[in-house]
Amino acid sequence: MVEHMTYSDMKNMLAMIPDPVDRLDMVMDFGRQMPDVPESAQCTEIVGCASFAEICRDGDHFYGRADSALVRGIVAIITAMVDGKSPDQIKKMDLNGEFASLGLNLGTGRMGGVNSMIRFLQNL
Repeated sequence: MVEHMTYSDMKNMLAMIPDPVDRLDMVMDFGRQMPDVPESAQCTEIVGCASFAEICRDGDHFYGRADSALVRGIVAIITAMVDGKSPDQIKKMDLNGEFASLGLNLGTGRMGGVNSMIRFLQNL
């Protein structure tokens, strides 16, 4: 079992990789390491993603699933950003700005999905 990675771990790892393609490979690795969703979690399918994606919540802990390796990695990053935070704390965060600061080279379609995930989290 891989230790649950924090968002700051992910951000630091991405910052060390200059090549955009290698960065996306790292994002997919994050998705492979994402913890399983506990049965007690409530899951919501994210509408607006090009592929199937769910964000799940169990108290203030967040999990996710997706059927694409890249989207699963994106879900891993976004759920790590908000893990352990209450809906009020999440509303005060600049999730768009924080995600943009990672400098991931995602296409317009993928960014639409990212924006849908962020909108969902900010409206909990």
